[in-house]
Parts: sequence; structure tokens; C-alpha cells
Amino acid sequence: MPGVFSQLDLTPNRLTLARDARAAQGDLIDLTSSNPTTQGLIFPAEILAAAAASYWSTRCYHPDPHGDLAARTAVVEYYARRSPPLVLQPDDVFLTASTSEAYSLLFALLADPGDNLLVPNVTYPLFEYLAALRNLELRFYQLDEERNWRINARSLRRAVDERTRAIIIVSPHNPTGAIVDAPLATLDLLGIPVICDEVFAPFTYAVSDTPPLAALHPDLPLFTLNGISKLFALPDLKLGWIVLNRPARVFAPRLELLNDTLLGANALSQHLLPTLFAQGETFVRMMVDRVRANLTLALQRFADHPRIHARPPAGGYYLFPAIDGWADEERLVLYLLERGVFVHPGYFYGEVPGCHIMLSALTEPTTFAVGVERLYAALI
Repeated sequence: MPGVFSQLDLTPNRLTLARDARAAQGDLIDLTSSNPTTQGLIFPAEILAAAAASYWSTRCYHPDPHGDLAARTAVVEYYARRSPPLVLQPDDVFLTASTSEAYSLLFALLADPGDNLLVPNVTYPLFEYLAALRNLELRFYQLDEERNWRINARSLRRAVDERTRAIIIVSPHNPTGAIVDAPLATLDLLGIPVICDEVFAPFTYAVSDTPPLAALHPDLPLFTLNGISKLFALPDLKLGWIVLNRPARVFAPRLELLNDTLLGANALSQHLLPTLFAQGETFVRMMVDRVRANLTLALQRFADHPRIHARPPAGGYYLFPAIDGWADEERLVLYLLERGVFVHPGYFYGEVPGCHIMLSALTEPTTFAVGVERLYAALI
């Protein structure tokens, strides 16, 4: 069969089948959810309704390859409030349907089939599929667990070759929570364009802020990705953005053409964006407080556990503990399923040394607490 993904086995994997079978029995605690809308985190409907009302009464479609000016201005003002601030102009912003679409646009912008992109060895599996759409190779650089999952600069340099077109950095990182909080000399030395995904930016834990990487590297071509899916718990309204810093502006004309080809960002979500920034801060703070409280609960509970070794993440909303006494992560997850709790194995996120599991601190707090207790008891 021709076409992309035609060689993949798309039948449900063993863990999915086991999870579904255990869920059918009832009383399963799922600690893997990254969907805020299933965890009771619903952006205030009254704010959305009031903001949408003016759209319906003045509706007129004016397609713009950059996106709606008022929405882009709101993004510019958001970055001006960050620490440190990132100074932008509205034309530095491109609105997209999502960060996934933003990645696709940038992969097409920066690389030809056969070129390669550098990604962390512990990584969300999305990149594999998006790279396949463009016939691009992924090459891996290492994150050092003993240094709180910081980027290993030597492995970054070793991964580069003459066909490397971009370096992808996720900060806060999914699932380790690592945040790049200082300039990385290796990035400036290499001079390769960087794509920084900061969709978890407001979710800090062990540090106070997520610095925009483009503000730390003002002389490096850098594309910053974000959107309303995580920031405002609105994955269903589908709006993301790409921000270009000054050195990246040379790519703007071609990115404008690419975005104009798709025009994926819907007009209603663009219209809502200024209101989301203006009135959504209280809701965002509530989400951040929930995640922090859940992380604190888990870290305190696991602190004296002989097998669960959890490091306080710098940010994000996941915990990625190492587990002693198990060599097979799939067997471990199946064992935990039998005891009524579901987590992701570390291998879902790449070839991670050792044995790890992932749990989401976005989970509703009472459910999360019960799941943590089941993990503790099952692994003692």
C-alpha cells in the first residue's frame, strides 16, 4: 500500500488493550491525561460567550497570512510581559491552527526531504510523525537526568552534520519538566535555527519563570511556538502561533506564503484571543496552582519510597520518576494496571535509559491523590 504510514502497524498495542479491559472492570485510576477538559478545567464560559457575541454581530472574513492584527498584537503584548521580556512587532507573529500545524509549516520552511532535525532523546512522539510527512530524519541529542534533564551540549554538537536544518527544544520539556533558564553557548556556536516549543510556559514548579528562549538568544534565528491549548485549556478551539525573533525575520516572506497556503487558524478563535489574554489570568493561575499542589503531594509521598525516585520538575505538568527494581517498563505498567492505576511507560517518550513512568499532575486532585497512593502501595 503506498503513502505515508502505510508500513506502520496501527493495531492497538498491548497496553491500550490491557488498559481498556481493566477500565471495563471499573475502579481504574488513569494518571496519564493531558486533556484539561476531561479533568474539570473548563475556561469560563461567560468570558467566551461575551467575547464571541461581538464576533457574530460583525462577522466578515478578511484572510491574512499572518492572522488577525488584534490577535497578533495581544501575542506581542504577552511576550512583553514575560521575564525577561521579548520585544516583538505584530508582523513577527504568524497565527496557525495549532502548534502541530506550526511545526509542519516550519519543517517545510527549513528543510528538504532527506535533511535532519535535532530533537531530545526523551521526547513527545509527535515529532516522529510530522517528520515522516516531509521525509525528514530525526537525530537525537541527550538530556542528562542527573543534571535535572538539562541538555547535554556535547551530544548536541555530535548530532549535527551538514544536513542539520533545525534544533527543536521544548521548554518546559514534556515529560521531564526541564526549563532552559540560561543561554546555551553551544546554540550560538552552531548557529542553526532553533524551534522552541513553550506550550507549558506558565506551568512552573521548581523555578519562578520560563524565560522565552528567543530573549536568551537574541542573535540566533529562533522560532517560538505556543497556543491556547495548554495556556488557556482550550484544545478544542485550535489556535497556535509562531513568533520570529529579529534574526529569523529573513524567513518571514516564505513563511507568509506557507501560512497563506493553508490559512488554518479559524477567525472566531483569533477574535477571542485578546479577551483570553485580558481576562484569562485568574483561570490560568488556578490551573497552575492545581498542578503545583498535585506535584507537591506526589513528591512528598514518594520522598521516602525505596523504589520511586522523583525529581522536582522545573515546570510542565508531568512527573517522570525513575523506578528501581524493574527492567521492563511494559511489564511494570501491566503490573500497575492490575492494581488499578494506569501510567505511561518511559519508552513512550523515546529510548530513555533506566526504567521510568509518567504521570500527569493535571489530573483532578482527588483522583490524583488516590492514584498516588495506589502507586506507592503497589511498588513498596
